[in-house]
Amino acid sequence: MPLYRLGDRGSAVAEIRAILAAQGLLADSSASSSEPPAGNGWTAPETEFDLATDHAVRAFQQNRGLIVDGIVGPATYRVLREASYSLGARILAYRLSAPMHGDDVATLQSRLGILGYYTGLVDGQFGAVTHNALCSYQSEYGMTPDGICGPGTLRSLQHLGTRVTGGSAHAIREEEGLRSSGPRLTGKRIVIDPGFGIPDDYVDAATADLETRILWDLARLVEGRMAAAGMETFPSRSAADNPDDADRARVANSYGADLVIALRCGRYKNANANGTASFYFGNAHGSASTIGRSLSGFIQREIVARTGLKDCRTHERTWDILRLTQMPVAQIDVGYITNPGDAAALADPQTRDVIADAILVAVKRLYLLGENDQPTGTYTFADLLASEQIAR
Repeated sequence: MPLYRLGDRGSAVAEIRAILAAQGLLADSSASSSEPPAGNGWTAPETEFDLATDHAVRAFQQNRGLIVDGIVGPATYRVLREASYSLGARILAYRLSAPMHGDDVATLQSRLGILGYYTGLVDGQFGAVTHNALCSYQSEYGMTPDGICGPGTLRSLQHLGTRVTGGSAHAIREEEGLRSSGPRLTGKRIVIDPGFGIPDDYVDAATADLETRILWDLARLVEGRMAAAGMETFPSRSAADNPDDADRARVANSYGADLVIALRCGRYKNANANGTASFYFGNAHGSASTIGRSLSGFIQREIVARTGLKDCRTHERTWDILRLTQMPVAQIDVGYITNPGDAAALADPQTRDVIADAILVAVKRLYLLGENDQPTGTYTFADLLASEQIAR
């Protein structure tokens, strides 16, 4: 789809403005406009991507865990459309070929979670887990268990959905799964997802090729260390392919992995931007992956302690690689490929070796659950291998 930004005009901009107004982020210009409607029914002020719209888009992006750039591209437009649905505006059902997404689905998941039926992430995707949870609810409350959220089911949920409160069933399940799997790395299944350099306004073809080589080599280094520790690893893509994040998530789900490590480089128009950052799933509905948060935090601290790269901290995001996977994910932006210092450091094989060590040690820390741990930056690959041999 086209990109929409400050200065653009048209019916698509009017749709964007209408959604932002419904979210309370932008004043409704149609009520005060003296302009006659255009042929499509929109007035001139409604079709303009003005400064107020730019500020509203940025506020929306910040609130929804998106990259804050004021540009409505595919990711922001998708989330805007999802935000336009409120529970009851449409009938919700499980569609295998084209799953339904939206804030209405997230609200349904939240209510079913409060009642103890839904145990997944509140991700706004009507998948099999949501369908099964809704069927269970309908069956227990005397409705036809068809997994369709229509008027009857909605009325029932409105009566019951706010009467019970409790903790996050998904967080409890994630944490118990981690605890029950034990501290040893042997047998753990990890999907490694290296990014792919694509030229754009910030990166030329040569730099994009360097980015691809850096991330693919780093993925190989991490895979080698994990294999030495007895772990099973799976790539999310081949060296020649560049699937989108939704396809990468589907691949990870097909392996039934325990964790996903996504490796990326940061990009920015200002070459001074530098440092490493880590991301995990978290959204405006208050749902987050607790294990993803812990893993990304461990990796972030280990990389910063061992490399000297600037600490850009950990952050919640709703990117597809984070929200569509069925297991905890940590996405690591190992450095800015657009920053000369970061790019030079990442191009150095020794730096990549250190980062690979940091990632493996961080995964080990996750499974140790704070027991028999060592200070950040001091646990070596040799120490880790020795502990795994002793455990055996």
